[in-house]
Amino acid sequence: MTAHVAAPAAAPTAVFPAAPGWLALSAAFGDEVPAIADRDDLVVTVAPGAGHGAPACFFPDLATIEVDGTHLDKGVDPATVAPHRVGDRRRYRTAWGLLTHECGHAKHSAWRAPEGAPPGAVAAADLLQETRMEAAQVRRRPVDRYWLRASAVNLILADTRANDPAAAPRMTAQDAARSAALLLARVDAGILTSREVARVSRVVRDVLGDGTLETLRDIWRAAHAAADSMRMIELGRRWCETVGADPDQSAGAPDADPTANGNGNGAPSPLATAITGAAAAIARAVAAEPAPTDPVTQAMGARAADEKARRQAQDTANTVFGGAGTEYDPAARHIRGTRVPSTAEQTAARHLARALTTAGHRERTAAKTRSTVPPGRLRMRGAMTADAQRAAGAIPTAEPFTRTTRAAVPAPPLRLGIICDVTGSMRPFTGPAASAAWILARAARYTASPATTATVTFGSGSVTPITRPRASPAKVTEFDTGFGRHIIDTAISALDGALDLSHPTAARLLVIISDGNFETEYRAEGQKMLDRLRGSGCAVLWLAPDQPHTEPMNGATVYTLTDPTATARAIGQAATAALRATR
Repeated sequence: MTAHVAAPAAAPTAVFPAAPGWLALSAAFGDEVPAIADRDDLVVTVAPGAGHGAPACFFPDLATIEVDGTHLDKGVDPATVAPHRVGDRRRYRTAWGLLTHECGHAKHSAWRAPEGAPPGAVAAADLLQETRMEAAQVRRRPVDRYWLRASAVNLILADTRANDPAAAPRMTAQDAARSAALLLARVDAGILTSREVARVSRVVRDVLGDGTLETLRDIWRAAHAAADSMRMIELGRRWCETVGADPDQSAGAPDADPTANGNGNGAPSPLATAITGAAAAIARAVAAEPAPTDPVTQAMGARAADEKARRQAQDTANTVFGGAGTEYDPAARHIRGTRVPSTAEQTAARHLARALTTAGHRERTAAKTRSTVPPGRLRMRGAMTADAQRAAGAIPTAEPFTRTTRAAVPAPPLRLGIICDVTGSMRPFTGPAASAAWILARAARYTASPATTATVTFGSGSVTPITRPRASPAKVTEFDTGFGRHIIDTAISALDGALDLSHPTAARLLVIISDGNFETEYRAEGQKMLDRLRGSGCAVLWLAPDQPHTEPMNGATVYTLTDPTATARAIGQAATAALRATR
């Protein structure tokens, strides 16, 4: 038998006393086994020292699976595992992969060698069974491929002993053939990729030759399709004859002399080195692959990520808006001061307020109701049902009349965040930008529904508040430019935390006044935050300067701004379009 399918007479490993955490983990693993192994009689033990000397082991006569707890991924507390959530299994993918492998044996390694079968052929059949079983498991449950790949590293190193100088594979035909059965055959089973085992393939080909390797490949492919023990024993006999072993004799023990590795100097053989290199490549590939998950785990992860983002936004808002006062920070070097708004700007703010009020309105909703009496539209089927009920002497319960009523939906409150870019590329646009920011913030005061607004500028690695939440600016704040570092992500985060733009309890609009010429790292982080806001239903309006080479971020409704006092209605229309696009 292989190292992790115990012989019939083998007894489970004693692993007592076990800490409570390991007992809970064993029970949790055992609860999931029926779905993986398609049998409900299996007992699972996961604890350090279990596994019968292998990473994991299946005891056929006792319907028991053991997994050595030392293979639980580093840093995982056994008391915290929740394998009923598929997405949680990635934290301990090695241990879960070992369990999956043994479940595959429990389902697909039920055959027994007949009495008197040649021991060498039986050993070869057991070797072929490793990939035969995995091929059958992924045909039945394709989702298990990831977990079988996660277990492959430990199983390959345990079965080949490539890390043991005293027993590592040497440059012999039998060692090369065994390595091929454990690595190359896993490619045909659909577990590993040819690229991951390419170096092993080259070394094995050098030892065996092309003809012998192709014959062995034909044998393991036939094993993947074999249906009974007699066929497996026949294939085991062919395997022995191909590699020059006696099928009637048990396989000999590995040579314990570390110098007998094919090099004569005690160093690992090229075959052993190729195997350890392949194991490392497989481990890297599995770590980079997305693990299977489920909707429950995805939803929990999304909620956790959203909560983390909200806490971060709140911390940023506290930092940016934590100072005293209701308007801008007088110590901010790029703020030139304030001025009284012009008549045109005040008029534009009122015009924009009407547009924002309209944008917040919702269509009248229709509701259908049924009744036993008019008014309403008569449904003949319902009338016939009522007649039948009366004829039967029953009280009519049918409702043959339908009626449609329409009601207005109250306009929700509005939250409006405004961001102004004060970096050097915006220098020719400071006047219109300052005017537009004031008009937008002031318009919130005149909307029919409650509105909360806040305005910030960003540049030179800092975000400066211009209008704080729940304050309506009486004067226009003017500012200079010339700052670098477009930290648009911090500006978005500050307004999200201050106005709760990612929380769908109000109509929300984020207005960005910028040319969009940002550094790559800031743009990427800002785009993530913008996508999150839009995903929550927050509208985004981008006011771009009337100049070439503007690069608005993806997903925003873009409007080219010239004179904000003359185009207030157009800005309002753009804001309305942005809000309605999120419904």
